[in-house]
Amino acid sequence: MRAIVAASTGGLDVLEYKKVTVPEPSAGEVRIRVLKASVHFADIKKRKGMKGAGNPGILGLDAVGIIDKVGQDVKGIQVGERVIAFVKEGSYAEYAIANAMLVYPVADQVDTAVAAACPVPSFLSFMLLERVGRLGNGETVLIHAASGGTGLTLVQLARKLGAGKIIGTVSTDHKADLPLKLGADHCITYDNLSESVQSLTDGAGANLILDSLAGSVMEESFTCLAPYGRLVNYGNASGTAGSIKTSDVHASCRSLLGYSLGTTRKKRPEDLKHIAEQVISFVEMGDITFPSIQEFKLEDASKAHQLMESRTHAGKIILRIAD
Repeated sequence: MRAIVAASTGGLDVLEYKKVTVPEPSAGEVRIRVLKASVHFADIKKRKGMKGAGNPGILGLDAVGIIDKVGQDVKGIQVGERVIAFVKEGSYAEYAIANAMLVYPVADQVDTAVAAACPVPSFLSFMLLERVGRLGNGETVLIHAASGGTGLTLVQLARKLGAGKIIGTVSTDHKADLPLKLGADHCITYDNLSESVQSLTDGAGANLILDSLAGSVMEESFTCLAPYGRLVNYGNASGTAGSIKTSDVHASCRSLLGYSLGTTRKKRPEDLKHIAEQVISFVEMGDITFPSIQEFKLEDASKAHQLMESRTHAGKIILRIAD
């Protein structure tokens, strides 16, 4: 099979389009003929060696495809089914292996590009809003990086789940259009963040803040978190850690929470299985959309990475592997 392989960590030049051995599923696993796969910032970090030392190998976290082979002890999944999946060892390839617990059927009417775009943003957004952040009806939500794939999904799902006011943040004003079109009430930049949020909430602050940036943005966000509010950190795209004083937590009854979809896939895949039907129904019914998808051929994965690293694209970037 053909795949994009990073034999070492480094820049775009380490991504090689080459022929590799077709993988075989072990017990409890399935093999998927990949149609399309998402490109994630986590792929960039892995390629650069920011997620541990060693050979990055085949990149990619998720995919849409057709079940090609089923390993022993797998039940309820048939060869020929169209599925989305979180894969085991990379989806930038014609075939990928996945734990059967992390494979979910998707209706034929869902466009293949949409199906490829949805796994990480849709599952992550539901967990952040409904399970971890415990969004209450009418609450104010502050969503950082609102023009990205996950940010845009968070905006739509927050509205669907009953948020009262949705505030998105973007790096530049020209990225505000999509979040506003998809349901954000306001979209602001990171300049004077706390003051802007306090002004938009009449001094009450945000009840729920969803932060993928960490660093100084997280620190400033905590200052505009309402009493009894929850700040959920689920990434560190800024590259630096944020610091919160315990003295700022207990008296205000505010909570600092952490969540990782990657950790959940490894340690509690059953958590995702339990919500899969509800999450996928949002996509199938059009309650979650992906209006800005840019596709690249598999062999052009370096161009996809270059676009993502430029931080100029709003929405999702995917690789087309097969028709």
